[in-house]
Amino acid sequence: MKDVLQGLIWVILGSAIGGPTRYFVSGLVGRHIGETFPLGTMVINVSGAFFMGVLAAAAIGGMLPMPVAWQFAATGFLGSYTTVSSFSLQTLALVRDGQFLRAGVNVTLSLLLCLSAVALGYVVGTAMWGANA
Repeated sequence: MKDVLQGLIWVILGSAIGGPTRYFVSGLVGRHIGETFPLGTMVINVSGAFFMGVLAAAAIGGMLPMPVAWQFAATGFLGSYTTVSSFSLQTLALVRDGQFLRAGVNVTLSLLLCLSAVALGYVVGTAMWGANA
């Protein structure tokens, strides 16, 4: 039970930082680029995918003090930072507004960029720690 509570505390701490970071970064993108296309959410999800790849490489390479660092960084911070729910709602809003092309571009770009970012993050993480992951 102690391990579960300790893990929960690390997840809560990571989440307490990830949510506000998402709010700040997404707002920054929206204010500077505009909000006619959900680019803020895309930037959040792509950057989160990149850092998840880096963390995965670190974990597989034995460079991450598991499970505490994973609970804090991956489950807590990145779980709170990235947002599939906002992506889904924004895509639905585009469809409801009849902006089918923008909705399709959002889905396609998000999928391709997030998968590419997690792979790139994994490669970068592997190179950083010389892990044989």
